[in-house]
Amino acid sequence: MCEFCSEHGDGKVWFANAENYSRDLVSDLERRNYINDFFTSTIDEGVTTIGRLETLYGKKKRLPPRLVKAMEKKAKVEHFGQVVTIEDIRELVGKAATVVRLPCACRWASQKKESRCCYSVSYSADAWYKNLDMGYFGLAQDQGLESLTPEQAINQMEALEEQGAVHTIWTMMTPFIGAICNCQPRECLGLRTLSIDVETMFRGEMIAQVDEQACAGCGACEDVCHFGAIHGREVAGNFSAHVHAHACYGCGLCRNTCPADALSMVVRA
Repeated sequence: MCEFCSEHGDGKVWFANAENYSRDLVSDLERRNYINDFFTSTIDEGVTTIGRLETLYGKKKRLPPRLVKAMEKKAKVEHFGQVVTIEDIRELVGKAATVVRLPCACRWASQKKESRCCYSVSYSADAWYKNLDMGYFGLAQDQGLESLTPEQAINQMEALEEQGAVHTIWTMMTPFIGAICNCQPRECLGLRTLSIDVETMFRGEMIAQVDEQACAGCGACEDVCHFGAIHGREVAGNFSAHVHAHACYGCGLCRNTCPADALSMVVRA
């Protein structure tokens, strides 16, 4: 389990702990202020910063360790993510009292492109997302937050996964969980930070496992892996997929594309 499980999980996976959804937001001034400024302070500033860091990383092939440590420490306090499987999504969203879909702030900040692949969930009548300023997207409040049933949201996220999206959950001042994103490389701030060796999200609690007897070595799973975690190797004269445990973030996309059903998701050791 990740460090959040030890700190915030109460003996279980941290995002399964109901207390991390039900905290009183109205009385939490720090969190309320953070949410009010979220789009400008976290997203806009993040897009500007990562552009500079990507340029530096391209030249040096590394970032100063002190800078990396400071970025990761700040993220863990404010807005940190974790990759989850579609099974986790069904569990998390299925229990929500309310669900809304809204535009992806990462895509909007970098491309001014509205892509509705982000979801906010609430487990009580006091929905935290009421404090979000949808004027950021040039929308009125009643235009920006699209109310859905949990079933509708789950169906939409299943369709996004079929298009190659990685499901991630995000804190809004840790450990409160408020956002579920369906991310694509180069469009998500979280995935972009991973590409410069800054970890602003945990690996998932699950990991891909290959049945070498069933694997035909076709390479389909390698092609769809966003994290470069799967490579072919020769086993007893035959080629088979091999999962690098540290590189695997446990999204489950590889199993979806395997024509031989040779990939499954198991609990990370």
